[in-house]
Amino acid sequence: MCHVIVTCRSMLWTLLSIVVAFAELIAFMSPDWLLGFPRSDSSVSGAGVDSGEYRPSLGLYSRCLRVGSRGVGVSCGPYAGTFGEVASGFWQAAMLFLAAGTLVLGCVACISVFSLCFQSILGKSIFNICGLLQAIAGLLLMVGLMLYPAGWGSEKVIGYCGLEASPFRPALCSLGWAFYAAIGGTLATFLCAVLSAQAEIATSSDKVQEEIGEGKSLICLL
Repeated sequence: MCHVIVTCRSMLWTLLSIVVAFAELIAFMSPDWLLGFPRSDSSVSGAGVDSGEYRPSLGLYSRCLRVGSRGVGVSCGPYAGTFGEVASGFWQAAMLFLAAGTLVLGCVACISVFSLCFQSILGKSIFNICGLLQAIAGLLLMVGLMLYPAGWGSEKVIGYCGLEASPFRPALCSLGWAFYAAIGGTLATFLCAVLSAQAEIATSSDKVQEEIGEGKSLICLL
């Protein structure tokens, strides 16, 4: 019989697991990891056309640039047609680690929804299993984030950040929101791993077992 068990700690863990997975996915896909040095488009002129400076952005595999003969509009999309065309080997490795970590988080987010009804898999606590997976995902994400700045010396980054760009030194570039989102998501991933243990304690408490013994199928505890 399926018992739907909802507690504050288990619900917090479930919601945070879903938020973290989406945060890492959005950060991974975003072109706003690096913001290039300010540039002006001298070809832009005329009323209603913004001729001020703008900052192109560069992501792991995508970029945003002002395009058009009159500089109107911004074009965002992948700069790499294949994996081999990614800016540097360090970024390729970072993408693999970040993608693997994000994939694991996505799987855990899906499983966390079913944890409301199923608290064990093959006799093992679903919370403990997911907590372990989240810890592994956090390590994968951390390695990816450490590899990322090592690729700042590539030709692609130099074109955006200036000739002084080198590994771990972005020169004229500044870090975009996607990089900070990925860091925040990684920290939150480790928090989720800790919360999973609390969710396990909350859903297996004596109070929960008493209500199961009373034949209740929906158990909500604050």
